[in-house]
Amino acid sequence: MTAAGSAVRGRSANVWAVIARVFLHAFLICLGIVVIYPLIWMTLNGFKDNVQIFGNPFALPSHWVWQNYVQAWNQGVRNYVAVSLLVTVASAACTVLVSAWTAYGLTRTRMPMKPLVVAMVLGGLMLSPTVALIPLVRMLQALGLYNTYWALIILYTAFRIPFTTFLIRAYMLDLPKDLDEAATMDGASEGQIFWRVTLPLCRPIIISCVILHVLFAWNEYLFAMIFTSGTDLQTLPVGLTSIMAKHGTNYAVVFAAMTVSALPIVVVFFAAQRYFIRGLSEGMGK
Repeated sequence: MTAAGSAVRGRSANVWAVIARVFLHAFLICLGIVVIYPLIWMTLNGFKDNVQIFGNPFALPSHWVWQNYVQAWNQGVRNYVAVSLLVTVASAACTVLVSAWTAYGLTRTRMPMKPLVVAMVLGGLMLSPTVALIPLVRMLQALGLYNTYWALIILYTAFRIPFTTFLIRAYMLDLPKDLDEAATMDGASEGQIFWRVTLPLCRPIIISCVILHVLFAWNEYLFAMIFTSGTDLQTLPVGLTSIMAKHGTNYAVVFAAMTVSALPIVVVFFAAQRYFIRGLSEGMGK
């Protein structure tokens, strides 16, 4: 009886495990549809005209209007993509390098009052950018950096350093120090240990931080609107509002511009998702 009861309980557990797996897969499929469908709908509507969009917005295009994407690209999106790319790449490089070096100092060196320094760095997470807008405008105007690329690069770097330092520091805390000691015995300096030993080991969290920063900088609107006023310096979020103002009645061009702006982020994320998930799971859990 005991063996028979164990077999029945085993079969019952297997049935519930299968049911739970089916529900989990169904939930993930539904979640994927919820996330992906708006992007597909936006892309397809970029190939329509206003008659098709208002007549049957959820149907495939009856005829594909490729000119919408060409028009959006030639009427500003090209410049907005270039500006966003420059600001995003430069600020991401500065943020990751400064944060990695700061995290290295907080985890690998003997620093007096280290807990206080850690508290000060992490305290930057509580600083709201909107509170500092007026002082920042005056400061950048006094430095002659207002309405320049450097204004956005400096601001994006400054406000992302605390969070990025927090992630990289959490990852570095669990790295073995034996490699550092072996490199020191071989005559390596602190800089060589950082560049050749520690930084390569932190590749997953570095890629995760780069992706997070790209998502932030590529979609940031407030700083880009306030600290740049020329059309040649507008990033994609600000530029898209200009396109919507100019082509508010031509929704197909607006959808095409939005699709072009979202495409780089989608490509970057899917290309580096393995490192992104690995870096966050290992870094946040330490």
